[in-house]
Amino acid sequence: MLTEEEERMLEDEEKGECMKIIIALAKVFDAERLVKISSAHISGVSYDNIGDEGLEWLRNLKGKVAVRTTLNPAGMDLERWKEMGIGEEFYRKQMEIIEVFKRLGVELTLTCTPYYIQKPKFGEHLAWAESSAVVYANSVIGARTNRESGISALASAITGRTPYYGLHIKENRAPTVLVKARGDLSIVGYKAGLELPGEIPYFIFDRRVSFDELKLLSASLAASGNIAMFHAEGITPEWRDFERPRESVEIDGEIEKHCEAQLVAIGCPHCSKEELKEILKLIADRKVKRELWIFTSRKVAEESREIIRKLEELGAKVFKDTCMVVSPATEKFECVMVNSGKALEYLPKKRRLEVSFGDLKACIETAVS
Repeated sequence: MLTEEEERMLEDEEKGECMKIIIALAKVFDAERLVKISSAHISGVSYDNIGDEGLEWLRNLKGKVAVRTTLNPAGMDLERWKEMGIGEEFYRKQMEIIEVFKRLGVELTLTCTPYYIQKPKFGEHLAWAESSAVVYANSVIGARTNRESGISALASAITGRTPYYGLHIKENRAPTVLVKARGDLSIVGYKAGLELPGEIPYFIFDRRVSFDELKLLSASLAASGNIAMFHAEGITPEWRDFERPRESVEIDGEIEKHCEAQLVAIGCPHCSKEELKEILKLIADRKVKRELWIFTSRKVAEESREIIRKLEELGAKVFKDTCMVVSPATEKFECVMVNSGKALEYLPKKRRLEVSFGDLKACIETAVS
């Protein structure tokens, strides 16, 4: 199964432990061989998620990553952590985690949208662990990745290999159920995940949709249904390569989820520059009257300085490096309003909060009311 180079990695002091992890996974999934990857993306970055045990495991890793490797959000904005209400002990542990990844050669992107930093090419093999990015890469870009764990993605980053199984194989990417979708795609994905867990949906939309909507759809599908790929007619690069599924369902993007929000949180997954522009347009020079937290990546923030300056002048707070799900900062609120199906799924479970849902326009109207 292993090439000579891969055999040598097993004996390598710096790569041996990670190669053992990759081989163990290959055996579990009956992979006939390993495949080279072009990039890795690591999750499990927030100290809130990995704790002291995860930090200790990271401390013991040696060597450097073998391919371009990006990093998921941390548990805080690395610069504005006090403003978020993060304590000194959490800050210290989180920064230690960041320093370990830096030593390993990982890019400190701290985002769930690595495709904004460098878009993979069609057909490239990846080892990505952020669930929403996995779906987007497979479905919108046409790259190849399974839904990795933080540990397996890091092992792949150091070895440059991943087991050849699952969605790395063409025939395993075939759609399994036809979904006629209408309305808010974040809720369509949320409902589809609950109704069709583990399936590969083939979507037909009732209108032309944006890439930001596809991003929200990807995140919702992964969160509620453990789904790693979909096909969208006319969008997914491979949509013509398979037969349409015979089984068909209709899903609408409507949901009733209301509570009195103290915080409106947008950016799960991280906002694009286009979304930041749209938020500013929707606020329309009005003052924000309740907490409005917007999450984006360092890269997008750098490209959107003037937009962010105007948003914060109006009372919004634009944070980088983190989001409302992976940061404990949101736990001080009782009800949070979101436009994300992923946040709708995870906030009640991870942060023990009530969640109100609305589209972007409804979220902004709540923030200024």
